[in-house]
Amino acid sequence: MVTSILSHMTRDEHRQIALDTLNELLGLLKQAGADGAAELAAEGEKLRRSIDAFHIEGIRFRMFAFDRRLHRLPGGPPERAATLFAELRAALEAAGFHTRSH
Repeated sequence: MVTSILSHMTRDEHRQIALDTLNELLGLLKQAGADGAAELAAEGEKLRRSIDAFHIEGIRFRMFAFDRRLHRLPGGPPERAATLFAELRAALEAAGFHTRSH
């Protein structure tokens, strides 16, 4: 069901969903107050700027760096963070951006 809805959206709509999801993810991390959250938030802001600028290489690199930092948080990422990150990746890929280095 979700896939069929997403397939009828424009690139700009997917990009906005990605930004909204990133905002939600950063809010979750800030609320959790995990060690390393400040560095992760800074990486998230760099990712936001890359998305806003349609910077393809920047998005790919920042997604890699954010994912790496997210999974290296002491105690692991908050429970919902992995789901939100997957939604962020899906929205960016639906908008036409490559988010993986391979």
